[in-house]
Amino acid sequence: MFDKLEDLLRRFEEIMGELNEPTVAGDQERFRRLMKEQSDLAPLVETYREYKKSRQDMEDALSLLEEENDEEMRGMLKETLSESRDRSEELEKQLKVLLLPSDPNDDRNVIVEIRAGAGGDEAALFAAEIYRMYVHYAEAQRWKVELLNADEIGIGGMKEVQFVIAGRGAYSKMKYESGVHRVQRVPETESGGRIHTSTVSVAVMPEMDEDIDIVIDEKDIRIDVMRASGNGGQCVNTTDSAVRLTHYPTGIVVYSQTEKSQIQNKAKAFALLKSKLYDREQQQRHDAEAELRRSQIGTGDRSEKIRTYNFPQGRVTDHRIGLTLYKLDKVLNGDIQELVDGCIAADQAAKLSKMDQAG
Repeated sequence: MFDKLEDLLRRFEEIMGELNEPTVAGDQERFRRLMKEQSDLAPLVETYREYKKSRQDMEDALSLLEEENDEEMRGMLKETLSESRDRSEELEKQLKVLLLPSDPNDDRNVIVEIRAGAGGDEAALFAAEIYRMYVHYAEAQRWKVELLNADEIGIGGMKEVQFVIAGRGAYSKMKYESGVHRVQRVPETESGGRIHTSTVSVAVMPEMDEDIDIVIDEKDIRIDVMRASGNGGQCVNTTDSAVRLTHYPTGIVVYSQTEKSQIQNKAKAFALLKSKLYDREQQQRHDAEAELRRSQIGTGDRSEKIRTYNFPQGRVTDHRIGLTLYKLDKVLNGDIQELVDGCIAADQAAKLSKMDQAG
């Protein structure tokens, strides 16, 4: 591990030297590439430098302790030694986490698809609440949300909704939201006051750039143009600009109606289809690697029930990590960071355990 860290430290210093060369500033592509590499390495290098300093502090304290006879000074040196040793152990754990292989999609924007499941209108109402939860969370992260398509019902619910969340690191946090979300509450339409259980499914897919090689053959696609449908509002227009794509080999159907221009809706629909095809490919690879899927937290099986939102008790439970929070209102208002952090920590712990076993 430390040989690798020394190599990365040398590489970081090389990059800093290259960035100071006058010729690099004139080559925008090279400059951007070096800045990205420098930014990616900086947290690891800073932690490693602090680790090396704490180890040096330990050695210095040990050396002085061997020569010191004054009891008061020996007490101070022992305290310094203990603090440096604790700090070194903590930093070593951080370094192991920072050295874990990163998901190549972590920095990508995401396409999120929410679908109402069991529960009829109640599920559609909850799907709309989950959509608003993610919009609020994205706003708190200073990410941008762009609606692709919404199939709304008259009482304020959504049968399904697709949208893009654009921002640095969006996939690294949002990927843990994939799965089945369950709600338990008394519906407003229920006169008997019985608690109903409804579900919505959430799929989070990395948005694909042009550099990802997803080939879509024109003969495999049917393109239908139609008038946008819905319950009114700014997302629906009255011209024949809505676009539906049907991909024959997979049966995937995507729809875009939020733009007034048919060309823009077609571009959005193709972007969504491209992400769905990539996601399908990733899912098939995931399913073929059952052990890997089990070792990771909530980025595998889409049919997995990941979370329950219980209204009578005001609680939210994430079943993957055994975390229950009694702040349902705050969570539905976008305060999901504690749940996300818990999933990230559990995922890292699982990967570290696997790495230690392999080592």
